[in-house]
Amino acid sequence: MAKESNKTVVYSALEVANICGVVNQTAINWIRNGYLSAFSTPGGQYRVYQDTLINFMTERKMRIPSDLMEQGDADGITRSILIVDDDKGLNSVMAKYLQRDLENVQIFQAYDGFEAGALLADKKPRCVIMDLDIPGIDGFNLCSKIRDSNDFGKPQVYVITALTDEGVEKRVKDLGATEFFRKPFEMKDLSDKIRNYSGF
Repeated sequence: MAKESNKTVVYSALEVANICGVVNQTAINWIRNGYLSAFSTPGGQYRVYQDTLINFMTERKMRIPSDLMEQGDADGITRSILIVDDDKGLNSVMAKYLQRDLENVQIFQAYDGFEAGALLADKKPRCVIMDLDIPGIDGFNLCSKIRDSNDFGKPQVYVITALTDEGVEKRVKDLGATEFFRKPFEMKDLSDKIRNYSGF
């Protein structure tokens, strides 16, 4: 079981392995090779902070168990989503649908690149739903910044776009997007993907 001290949750390498569905040695190799940050106890055992594990799993598009996210909520890791789309009607429809369909989720909304950047830095949402055609910023560049910067908490990115150019989906996934949706899309499909990947 995870240990909790001063509300800081840590996991052993074996617990990490069980959560990720791998053998213990694989988790140890991740740590030794620098893929997963950890610290050592006085007895030489590895320990991984919960937010570090969630970020590690998010970056690799691994499904995060719901109980892990629920424990994270108690430790300040929020079940939050940022919607970035200048179409205010669609933005509001998505916000209302996800608020209703996903339990205890906090929704933030941005309508341009400036608002998106400010909310990303301030709120560090677990998921970002974003259009590629955003006033004030290039959507592809935003994907890249989210992937490469530690300032935003490494959220999962769900791209929605009306662009029909060949290769757009591959390009955004190469830039770190978790999923790609072409407008128009089914709200349930988006909600199901968020629930599946994020454990909401």
